[in-house]
Amino acid sequence: MNHAVDTAIRSLIKTMTNKTDEYYMQEALKEARKAFLKDEVPIGCVIVYNDKIIARAYNKRQKTSNVLGHAETIAIKKASKKLNSWILEGSTIYITLEPCLMCAGAILQARIKNVVFATFEPKFGALGSIINVFSNEYKFNHQIKVTSGICKDESSALLKSYFQTKRLKKIDKNI
Repeated sequence: MNHAVDTAIRSLIKTMTNKTDEYYMQEALKEARKAFLKDEVPIGCVIVYNDKIIARAYNKRQKTSNVLGHAETIAIKKASKKLNSWILEGSTIYITLEPCLMCAGAILQARIKNVVFATFEPKFGALGSIINVFSNEYKFNHQIKVTSGICKDESSALLKSYFQTKRLKKIDKNI
């Protein structure tokens, strides 16, 4: 086989095996569904490094009675352990909901390269809803690329379903 054909075939195979933002967000949604089933706010997260998922997590605030039990902080801890480094440069974090200020700070401190989230969080969102801590307005030495809206409808529907269920349970208790 000539070199040009061999190179073209390798490139085609690589393109076919490259996973997309949608693929990884679907993996984050799987984590969010686990949270839903455990009566936690259904937020899921995966961290990808070199096209491989190195950490998965979902919210565990209720289970642990710990405000730090956000999907992002749990996943960052797992990824750091996996890479044996607190610096996660070159990685991408996929989250089903816009990160809060605490999680945005953890993402920044971990030097994560890209943040991809599904839907905005109008009450606590720190990447555009309330504040955008990654904007050029702030002079951090690390810049992070943010993408939003990937699998937005699916993530929003899961969150709405969770909170509707919680409200119905509360009404049933009061009857």
